[in-house]
Amino acid sequence: MKYFIMFLLLSALFLEGCSETESVDHNFEEPEFENATVHDPSVIFVNNYFYVIGSHLEFAKSKDLIQWEQLSTSVPTNTLFSNVYKELAESFEYAKTKTLWAGDIIQLKDDKFYMYYTAAEGTTPLSTLGVAISDHVEGPYEDLGVILKSGSIKENGKMHDATVEPNVIDPHVFFDNEDHLWMVYGSYSGGIYILKMDESTGKPEPNQGYGKKLLGANHSRIEAPYILYSPETKYYYLFLSFGGLDSKGGYNIRVARSENPDGPYIDAKNQNMIEAKGAIGSFFDDKAIEPYGVKLIGNFSLKSNEITSTAGYVSPGHNSAFYNPKLNKYFLFFHTRFPNRGEEHEVRVHQFFFNEKDWPVIAPLRYAGETIQIYKTNQVFGEYQFVNHGTDISEDIKATKFAKLKKNGKISGELTGSWKITDDKSASVIIDDVEYNGVFLSQWNDYENKPTITFTGMSSTGVSVFGIRTIK
Repeated sequence: MKYFIMFLLLSALFLEGCSETESVDHNFEEPEFENATVHDPSVIFVNNYFYVIGSHLEFAKSKDLIQWEQLSTSVPTNTLFSNVYKELAESFEYAKTKTLWAGDIIQLKDDKFYMYYTAAEGTTPLSTLGVAISDHVEGPYEDLGVILKSGSIKENGKMHDATVEPNVIDPHVFFDNEDHLWMVYGSYSGGIYILKMDESTGKPEPNQGYGKKLLGANHSRIEAPYILYSPETKYYYLFLSFGGLDSKGGYNIRVARSENPDGPYIDAKNQNMIEAKGAIGSFFDDKAIEPYGVKLIGNFSLKSNEITSTAGYVSPGHNSAFYNPKLNKYFLFFHTRFPNRGEEHEVRVHQFFFNEKDWPVIAPLRYAGETIQIYKTNQVFGEYQFVNHGTDISEDIKATKFAKLKKNGKISGELTGSWKITDDKSASVIIDDVEYNGVFLSQWNDYENKPTITFTGMSSTGVSVFGIRTIK
């Protein structure tokens, strides 16, 4: 009899943690991904196509964000200029380079497309930022000239001070909610700046100099600014990349927000981002800037039945963002490297959502056409891999920890705590006494070639976590 009782007790414990989940309508078909290589992808949506332009005039397009068509891979073979070295000779000569860095394209109200291109020497802020124009997003573009320069030149009788003045690359040109045109830009060096733009010319309004500083100084490794307004939260979100872009640089995506396009931008700890900078005399002081901004995603690896060595991301960054009002979906575009794949990189697109505190939380897996639903406890409980992105800037690749989300709302395993679906599409996961507010989402697991459930959330201090339900 005692063995029978023990059997019943063990069976009950097993069923509590492992009973079958209720099926989920995954509302997307099995995707057939076609990848593209565009470093520093900046997005524009034209005629039902998403285009991304990046460094070295890499260029690609997609209708569904799943299958990409590569249009251009380098400056010498680009499809955007008829004779790029002749047309942009001023920039190449001044910046002492044969390539171009991160660019941006916007369509203004004259229906023409304005491409903002940048050339940089690389080891110094010897850079140019110019604009070219075309009737078609795919070009060819005609140069309108250089609009900003930085580096070893004299401006108004003074030498350029790279500790406080910007490196004039990484532009993003955008309309604010009141239809005014702006350009945010900058990389490392003296920080991130924003300028008011003249829509009739596509150039800065006069007498602004470099514009208004938003953050950075003293060669802090902060770059790739991109600003998106959300009609849902009424905030402007300033996305940034901290760290170094190569596979050992610890590149990671961060965000801050403001009620105004030109700031001040504040992070989840209520810190003004103008304070995010290294000390005077410092160089690449990552520890000084680590506490600032909400870190959304960094290095991480996943345990997978199929691909154990390359599952995950390394140095994801230099993102752009897009809101599609027709689909009511927000998308994050970025390039990333991968574990054990060296410097090879590809474009990735992830959905993101706003949690109860109006902070963006990124879907853990790449977009495959999924639409968020209202989920029930019986559909999402189970064993998950969790990764905590922390706040560090490091080449270390964060490994996942396994935790079981039980039907009774408890969490056990390598992590402990509790969880619940709070309201409509919102969810709360408490791990080691820290609450993460976010959402559950049905997604395609590209590493396992199967659908699964994920969780993405953020703490009140701006620490992000991913959870991916494991596949048995």
